[in-house]
Amino acid sequence: MTFDWLKRYVPRSLYGRAALILLLPVVTIQLVVSVVFIQRLFEDVTEQMTDNVVLELARLVDLAEAAPDPEAARVAMAPLARALEIESRYPDPDPVRGDSRVFYDLSGRLVIRTLRASLDGITGIELAEDDSVVELSLALLEAPIGFTFDRNRVSAKNPHQLLVLMIGTSLLMTIIAYLFLRNQIRPIRRLAEAATAFGRGRVVAYRPAGATEVRSAGAAFLDMRQRITRQIDQRTMMLSGISHDLRTPLTRLRLGLSLLDEAEAEAMTGDVAEMQKMLDAFLDFARDGALDDPVEIDPAVLLRDVAENASRAGQAVRIHEIDGAEPVVLRPLAITRALDNLVGNAVRYGDRAELSLAVGRKALVFTVEDNGPGIPEAARADAIRPFSRLDPARNQDRGGGVGLGLSIAMDIARQHGGTLRLEDSERLGGLRADLVVAR
Repeated sequence: MTFDWLKRYVPRSLYGRAALILLLPVVTIQLVVSVVFIQRLFEDVTEQMTDNVVLELARLVDLAEAAPDPEAARVAMAPLARALEIESRYPDPDPVRGDSRVFYDLSGRLVIRTLRASLDGITGIELAEDDSVVELSLALLEAPIGFTFDRNRVSAKNPHQLLVLMIGTSLLMTIIAYLFLRNQIRPIRRLAEAATAFGRGRVVAYRPAGATEVRSAGAAFLDMRQRITRQIDQRTMMLSGISHDLRTPLTRLRLGLSLLDEAEAEAMTGDVAEMQKMLDAFLDFARDGALDDPVEIDPAVLLRDVAENASRAGQAVRIHEIDGAEPVVLRPLAITRALDNLVGNAVRYGDRAELSLAVGRKALVFTVEDNGPGIPEAARADAIRPFSRLDPARNQDRGGGVGLGLSIAMDIARQHGGTLRLEDSERLGGLRADLVVAR
């Protein structure tokens, strides 16, 4: 698109865009009206008023030139100068040389241009020394003549009033628009906060408010949240019930196998242990962090606890690096479960695992690296799906799982507003799993 480059400069928030929609037309109208006022009305009035004064000055100059000497000229000009409220000096003891005005005197530029275009012999026009009067000098044959008159005779009085009124009105309307927008956008912001919290596994109080469309969206969100919560509860109850009910026959099988000859029961005992492991994985998947409440915790302490527990279990796990440490709000049991799954996968398919932590302004990154065979890039999306087992990619000699470890870790990361990234480990040569958690 031709205007794609504008997207970089357009505000991203709804409040910023709404403010832009309101302010841009107002500012545009202000600029247009100001230009029209200054160039059309203000300049035209200044030119007309200056031309009127030029006629008066020209008459006084004619009287001075017609007189035989300066004294007679002063006598001839005096009555008319008093009537016109113009101070005349002939000869001028200190004639003005050159034009002078302050830089912000826009009408002064037009006054000087009009006077010089209509009167011959002007040596200078002074507007800067006293902005309430105009002082100018002309060169006559015998001596220079000077005139001083009120500045209001050539410039509109208080020309800034319209601009001040426009700016004041615009500021007032901008404040009113700001208050209106804030009240209209607050319900949308609350809806976004409630949706974000629910996406991270927290249910916060929310009541639809605001405009009709926002209320409809809020009501739809509440209905959706109730349905999802009910579905999660039903799934949790179903899987928990199945796992619980199957534990009893498994226990009976284990007791029955203990009465048989050890050599005969060895294979069946392994199968029962595998079934028990599957049931535990199903139960973890069913919980999915639902039994854990967010608390403020130091992530570095949590990571060290995971490494120490793995080491006590005989796993080759150590801390590689911790970059930053400060308390953050997390679900500690859920994060621990996710890290345990990642560490379990790492030591199952590799000889050792190393843990790292990077604390950023917007996110935490827990990293688990191993020296195993890794996972091909094309198969990583499938590896995260529930019950997916990638036998060609990962060595199963050390005991395979049920395909829920990475899926549980991904769900826990999403509950915290993050994700799970699978990459190649440049240091160890195996798999690098980054558990990203939003702050």
